[in-house]
Amino acid sequence: MATSQHAAPGSNNAGSPSRPDAPVGERIAAGEGCLGVELGSTRIKACLIGPGGEVWATGSHEWENHYRGGLWTYGLDEVWDGLAASHEALVADARRRHGVEIRSYRAIGVSAMMHGYLAFDRAGELLTPFRTWRNTNTGPAAAALSELLAFNIPLRWSAAHLYQAVLDGEPHVGEVDFITTLAGYVHWQLTGRKVLGVGDASGMFPIDSAAGDWDAPMLAAFDALIAEGGRTAPRGSLRDLLPQVKLAGQEAGRLTEAGAARLDRSGRLAAGIPLCPPEGDAGTGMVATNAVAPGTGNVSVGTSIFAMVVLDGPLARPHPELDLVTTPSGDPVAMVHCNNGASELGAWAGVFGEFASALGAGPAGAGLIDPDRVFEVLFRAALEGEPDGGGLLAYNLLSGEPVVGLTEGRPLILRTPDSRLTLANLMRAQLYAAFAALALGMRVLASEDVRIDAIYGHGGIFKTEAVAARLLAAAIGAPVGVAASAGEGGAWGIALLARYLEAAQAGLSLADFLTQNVFSDAAAQVTAPQPEDVAGFAAFLKRYEAGLAIERAAVEAT
Repeated sequence: MATSQHAAPGSNNAGSPSRPDAPVGERIAAGEGCLGVELGSTRIKACLIGPGGEVWATGSHEWENHYRGGLWTYGLDEVWDGLAASHEALVADARRRHGVEIRSYRAIGVSAMMHGYLAFDRAGELLTPFRTWRNTNTGPAAAALSELLAFNIPLRWSAAHLYQAVLDGEPHVGEVDFITTLAGYVHWQLTGRKVLGVGDASGMFPIDSAAGDWDAPMLAAFDALIAEGGRTAPRGSLRDLLPQVKLAGQEAGRLTEAGAARLDRSGRLAAGIPLCPPEGDAGTGMVATNAVAPGTGNVSVGTSIFAMVVLDGPLARPHPELDLVTTPSGDPVAMVHCNNGASELGAWAGVFGEFASALGAGPAGAGLIDPDRVFEVLFRAALEGEPDGGGLLAYNLLSGEPVVGLTEGRPLILRTPDSRLTLANLMRAQLYAAFAALALGMRVLASEDVRIDAIYGHGGIFKTEAVAARLLAAAIGAPVGVAASAGEGGAWGIALLARYLEAAQAGLSLADFLTQNVFSDAAAQVTAPQPEDVAGFAAFLKRYEAGLAIERAAVEAT
């Protein structure tokens, strides 16, 4: 395996830089592409980009969480198998499209699902299975920390997971030497550096945006709480257990030989490539939609759904519906996070796809028809539905949903004798259900008079033109923009942050870098709320709130 080192961000291992007008294959061979990898809830993606964010190659690998011992988790062996598989797919894509073998990159970035709990001992051994953001067993800890700090600590934050383990007297607590997120773990294994981008860090413990670091008084308060409890406590202070915080544009380490071997099992990838700070999926979604300046925001839809709005200043008071996090540059952000996004939509699309195939739709002998085509047909049908979904009521709650006060969920579709069950109404109700909890959280932002100049949609749900955007606009009462890049995902966003390493050295802010280098010619299609949709969604949401008692009864009964 090659071991030549990068001298600085922007240099490469593959020879002299190519001409700016050189073919893409030549530029890839010269090591000029930036690699982004993101570990999402259901897919691990890899994306190779050029200087302006143009996509040169992609790869992906499907995976799924497991419900074991009452907790949602992924195995660490699955992390590395999936990363290697997605990288191998990207290399194959570059070979197919450009006739070139990849041996180096200009820079690399790692992103993953935010929050959760990965705890290690001094030897670097995992002490308990990875606890993901989806777990809602941390209620007592989150409530106690929120009261202590006068700051909303959500159930999924790493600090809540750690303190809940303390409250529960879990044996591993006394051996904890380091805690991090999934992105932080992967970055650590690739570089040997225990660091974390500030956006991802802000989902572990509160951040002081002015300092660009952990909030020192809150750290002291947490340590004092642990000391007073008389329970088994972690080794050292909380600061000692947490990763070092890094801002976008700061180099966060270089790929080691061992890291290169884990990412690229062919042995061709060179060590020494610089990495940007590892980030969470919320931050990469903001980057991918150019929503990092005050007054801008985005809605990202995947297994979960969340809205991020960059603030002009602090909120008047804490709100349990809002997380206070940061952009990858450390600016304060109000986040409305809902645990349940598009998974139930995917399940219905799967059923309809199977039915279409059973009828013989699609190419002969091809089996299931193209899932993207199924989604397109179903989404377009939703636009033909009645504005309120025909009186139907749907819940997409596969897991607990803190925004509506549920620790568990049950997907449901309900109708009264006089409701109209049609394909169009069913799909409109399902899309409304995906946005309902988010709409309740966004009400709180409105009560704080938070300025929102633009909201951008992000994620595969927005690929079908003007469907999800139109219904989301109705749900939040604001225009929704969707750029051509909206479906590229977080792997593209973290690749842009890797590319930003050089621009930051030149003194360019992240917002200016994105506007000038990536989005200067990217016009977004903006969909304004339509009055009939707004009224229809309001009627649906009224039913949704009234019917939450049905959800609670379903949880108790099953």
